[in-house]
Formats: sequence, C-alpha cells, structure tokens
Amino acid sequence: MNETHVIMDEAAIRRALTRIAHEILEKNKGIEGCVLVGIKTRGVPLAQRIAKRILEIEGTPVLCGEIDISSYRDDRKAGVPAVDCQELFPEPGISIEDKKVILFDDVLYTGRTIRAAMDALMDCGRPQMIQLAVLADRGHRELPIRADYVGKNVPTSRTEEIEVSLSETDEKDEVRIGSRREVLV
Repeated sequence: MNETHVIMDEAAIRRALTRIAHEILEKNKGIEGCVLVGIKTRGVPLAQRIAKRILEIEGTPVLCGEIDISSYRDDRKAGVPAVDCQELFPEPGISIEDKKVILFDDVLYTGRTIRAAMDALMDCGRPQMIQLAVLADRGHRELPIRADYVGKNVPTSRTEEIEVSLSETDEKDEVRIGSRREVLV
C-alpha cells in the first residue's frame, strides 16, 4: 500500500477484541455449546485471542479451531473443494454438529471469503448457527453477508485497502488503511 496510516493500534485492537468477547458471551448467554473457528491466516489468532479473553472473563474454556478455505474460494477453483473436518480442532473427535459456530476473519469486504468458509463448515456438519466476528468491516458487500461482531467499521473506497498485522503472524498489532498499490505492466 502507498501512503498508509494506522486506524487501530495494539491498544485499540485489544479493546475491540475484549468488547467482542463480552458481546459473544451476552448474545449466547454464556459460551455453552459454542465453538470458535478462525479462517486461516489472521482469523486464527483472532479466534485464539477471543478464546483466551472468554476464559479470563468466564473461567470456562471454549473450543477454538481453524479452517483453510482456499479450495472453496470462487476465484481459485482448482478441483473439488474439500476440507479435512478432522483437522478443524486440535482435539480429535470434535464436531460442529448442533454447535453455535463463531467464525472469525480479519477484514470483511465483499463477503466471498465468508461464503467460502460457510460452505466449508457445512461440509463438516450442520451447526445450530453460524455467527461472524471480524476485526474490521470495510463495506462493499457483493453477497448478503453481515458480521454479528465488528471491531471497527471502516468506510472505504474501492481504491483503498485495509491491512491487518497481528503479532502472531506479522510481529506487531495494527490495522492500516491506504490506497492500493498500482501494478505496473
């Protein structure tokens, strides 16, 4: 990105995730029957951080898993989509069947990544419901998808880009906004 500026620093991200943890607990009347699933790559540490906050708040652990949706993306069809449902959670034998799945991603934009994640989850079972949590919602939906939990709404133009950096993947915590890089041909 050219000329960026920080719209969320480490403290703002921490506060947003704490708020989301409280909202999840309030909406679901606790955490019973809930599982958290992060979309690789940056949705995974967000889900893990929320699980940690919920444990601190409630004193109850919540299952936290991860999902790779790359074979489900509509812009990258390379054969039959498949997700290994046994690898959703680190513990063997865990199912999403009849669970409230809270799906995590870093940025919600067109909705296509979330649609792919929901397709992948549905191939693993029939959850009671799927809720969506994102760190940043930038608008410009192409599909009728909305987040249940949002860290920050960031109105953007289509020429702007949101870049999330997390310490687990990028060695720092911040959300930046800037104009897209121009590709020279």
